Parts: sequence; structure tokens; C-alpha cells
Amino acid sequence: MDRSRSARDTMRDLLPRLVLSPTVALIAIFVYGFIAFTTYLSFTDSRMLPSYDLVGAGNYTRLFGLRTWDIALTNLAIFGTLYIAICCALGLGLAILLDQKIRAEGVIRTIYLYPMALSFIVTGVAWKWILDPGIGIEAVVQGWGWESFAFDWIKDRDMAIYTIVIAAVWQTSGFVMAMFLAGLRGIDGEMLKAAQIDGASTFALYRRIVIPQLRPASLSSFVVLAHMAIKSYDLVVALTNGGPGTATEVPATFMYSYTFTRNQMGIGAASAVVMLMTVAAIVVPYLYSELREKS
Repeated sequence: MDRSRSARDTMRDLLPRLVLSPTVALIAIFVYGFIAFTTYLSFTDSRMLPSYDLVGAGNYTRLFGLRTWDIALTNLAIFGTLYIAICCALGLGLAILLDQKIRAEGVIRTIYLYPMALSFIVTGVAWKWILDPGIGIEAVVQGWGWESFAFDWIKDRDMAIYTIVIAAVWQTSGFVMAMFLAGLRGIDGEMLKAAQIDGASTFALYRRIVIPQLRPASLSSFVVLAHMAIKSYDLVVALTNGGPGTATEVPATFMYSYTFTRNQMGIGAASAVVMLMTVAAIVVPYLYSELREKS
């Protein structure tokens, strides 16, 4: 009897591991295995096909000497800064608005969250039509009689990067709103009532109590948005395809171009590793702080 119970206990302990083992094996091969392979390629002279002749850090030296890479990094800095700042500000504002227990909150929340259900390809194509001077906002406003109106940012080398910011903010701000709204709903109402009884104004209430307690939601939003900004590819390709020229080139489009179009796989792999390290520099400290707080 004890032996059969022991066998059942052993099987019960092994069953979850057996069920999860195929998934773990696939992740180990197709995620971490390919990360390791890409890192290896970044130290080789691979071009159209993988090569195993090591060249040391030569690809990284060439990468940071390329003007296109400098443009991609500059565009990422502009896009990432505006994208994160506007999404957080807009998301917080919408969350505060919905937290006032307004009527039809569920409908409004769904409307705000709906863009997140779309793929970035769909968003890019839709905003490409909206911003196209021939059929979009400019054409509509001029058709209403304001013939001097011009809104051709998508074709302007200096302004095209901001069209990507507009489309990305439209898609993601509702998601940030949901994160902040969850944080607002988790704040102790008794604390707020006590502050109001003590005579705190609404502005002071939010500045001294509410917003400081939204630090976890703010940090989570920053990590998610920064990760999405760094790996942005499909939105850029669908909206501007990196143009005009290289005006909206970002590291993700640079990596694809050098790996599969220009047949410079070693440089493309080096750019992918730089992107991975940038994401890791953001995500790893966040995970460490979260695990440290829970332990």
C-alpha cells in the first residue's frame, strides 16, 4: 500500500515536468539557441550565408562607423522618448478621467483599448492612408475649402519620424491607461478620504498621494513601452518603410536590411545583439527589483 502510494506521489510530481518539458525544450532551442547563434554570427564574416570564420569585434566596429546606424539610433532616441512620454502622460490622464466613475465607463474603456487589439501592420497601413496628402487629412481639409492647409509630414524627411510616434501612441496609450487605472483602483480609499478631510486640494491629493503610489504601474509601463520602441519594425515598415530615404530608419529595420537585403549578415547580427543588450539593460533591473521586493 505504501509502495503504491509512493509511486502515485512520484508520478504526480513528475507529471507537470513531463508536460512542460517539450515547451521548455522548444524555448531552449528556438529562443535561447538562436540568440546564442546570432551572437556567434556577430563575430564572424558572414554575408549572404552564415560563415564560421571569426573576425572578432570587427562587425561592431564597422557597425558604429556606419552613418545609417547613427541615423537609426537618433531616430530611436526621438521616437522612444516621445512615445514613452506621451503614452504615459495620455494614459495617466485617461485613467484619472475614468476613475471618476463616469457614465458608460465600460464602453469608453473598450474604445480606448480597441486599438491595442490591432496588429502594428494594420495600424501602420491605416495611418499611412490617413496621413497621405493625396487621400488623407490634407486632402479632406482642402476639400472643405481650406486650400492652403498642408499636412505632409509623412513625405517630409524632417517630420516623418513624428508620424510613427502618432500612430504608435494611438495604438498603445489605451493599454497604458488600463495599467494606470488598475493602479488607481488599488489605492486605499480611506487614505484619500482622510487627506480630503484634512483639507488637501485635488491637485495636492494626486501629487502627494495618488501619483507616488502609481510607481509600480509607471515602471511597468516604462519597461513595456521601451521594449516595444526598441523592437519596432512592422509599424515602421507598414507606415513609411524607413523612408523617405533613411529618414525613419530604426535599429530593427536596419538589422533586417543589412541581414537580408544588403547581404551583410555579420553586421546585421551585431545590430541585433546591440538591440538585445539594450532590452536586457531595461528588463533585467526591473525583474531584479520585482523579485527582490517579493522575497
